[in-house]
Amino acid sequence: MPAPLIEATGIAKSFAGVRALRGVSFELRAGEVHALIGENGAGKSTLIKVMTGAVTADSGVLRVGGTVVAHNDPAVARSLGIAAIYQQPALFPHLTVAENIALALEGAGSWRKVNWAERDRRAKELIDRAGATIPPGRLVSTLSMPEQQIVEIAKAIGAEAKVVIMDEPTASLTDTEVASLFRVIGALRNGGAGVVYISHRLEEISTIADRITVLRDGESIGTRDAREVNREQLIAMMVGREVAAVYPKRDVALGAVALELRGVSSREAGVRDVSLTARQGEILGIAGLVGSGRTQLAETVFGLTPADSGEIVLCGEAVKIGTPADAIAHGIGYVPEDRRQHGVVLEMAIAANTSLSSLDRVSRNGLIDSRAEHALADLYVDRLRVKTPSVDVAAGTLSGGNQQKVALARWLATNPKVLILDEPTQGVDVGSKSEIHGIMMDLAANGMAIVMISSELPEVLGMSDRIMVMHAGTVAGEMTRAEATQEKILTLALGHKI
Repeated sequence: MPAPLIEATGIAKSFAGVRALRGVSFELRAGEVHALIGENGAGKSTLIKVMTGAVTADSGVLRVGGTVVAHNDPAVARSLGIAAIYQQPALFPHLTVAENIALALEGAGSWRKVNWAERDRRAKELIDRAGATIPPGRLVSTLSMPEQQIVEIAKAIGAEAKVVIMDEPTASLTDTEVASLFRVIGALRNGGAGVVYISHRLEEISTIADRITVLRDGESIGTRDAREVNREQLIAMMVGREVAAVYPKRDVALGAVALELRGVSSREAGVRDVSLTARQGEILGIAGLVGSGRTQLAETVFGLTPADSGEIVLCGEAVKIGTPADAIAHGIGYVPEDRRQHGVVLEMAIAANTSLSSLDRVSRNGLIDSRAEHALADLYVDRLRVKTPSVDVAAGTLSGGNQQKVALARWLATNPKVLILDEPTQGVDVGSKSEIHGIMMDLAANGMAIVMISSELPEVLGMSDRIMVMHAGTVAGEMTRAEATQEKILTLALGHKI
């Protein structure tokens, strides 16, 4: 049998005394997709960084093509044919697609005249091979997240990478875009490359992966043939226990209407004539494809892109929401989709993040009362079971699931009547997902109205009391939990009638 494309043996790594990897072993063969899964904090990112040379292991051996790599760094890794495509692409926003690809593939060398036509031709060829049609002259700042990922894939194809690491590549993709990505992965596999595939979406892993390795608490729990293991077994391996219910929905007595929209439109947001209600104790799920207007509707209700017609009614009273401050004052909280950019301030402590939207609770005469701020943060760290040694720790040091809990804490501290959650469990592991769903149920049971936007249909079906489907900025249809199926939701999301 030929040597693996890349093989890590007994890799160990500690950060400030915390063991991130404990003798982990992993291998990738030519022409295979090897999924690497585990809860946030399991060690996946650290192992990737060792393979790409971003981090040096404390002990263990890394081999590429059977040869020991004694001193790895990003330049060495690239020269060995290792490419990484992350959930947040590392592109230069003010350069074009062709320029970004050229920077990755062209050597520095001496000064020379740039052949712009050849650059554009090469970029177009690589984008075509990646299964997309993006003009080489477009600025990266104008690209959607899926389009940016395509550019990263084109860079890997152009570099003729043999080891392609994909970290949560489908987190922001539609089903159509996922299918296109899988075709590209198939082409890489057929060309003899190997793909390390990291995702929390277990249903897609069983579709695309040949083998699956599970990490837990920095250790290799086991490697399985993807055809011989089911979702429940993988969850048990990941969390070390059976997860009784990822979607712990239970019946809650519904109260009065907390939020009502009457023909709300916003030209700036692309929202058109939306009417809905959400009652106390209810979880209203909003489904739809990327670009359907779900997030834009949330931003309109929260005052980021104010409505220019229609009426917003809170607890029976018509209100005017022109800014987020208005929304907060009227009892609306909003946890946005991109928690790292808008949900939490990564450099700030957990305590400061928790009080950020309710400074009036922890300040006197314009000055922050540190004791009150810490008490508030301690309350929600305990209530939401945030895993942290202290509320003085920077939010950026936490796992994705715990960052999401801090984002929740920030808005729960405002005592909202209505809580809008945009992709509340995107990119978090299955254990954290179950915990966040449990928190949502507790909030609903205490009478809060929750509006949940999600791209995961199992989540929409598993957690919603009612489901509203959006298409082209407006409501395509609505159904109860009992009426809803994945097929009905997709039919409406595509703009068709049921």
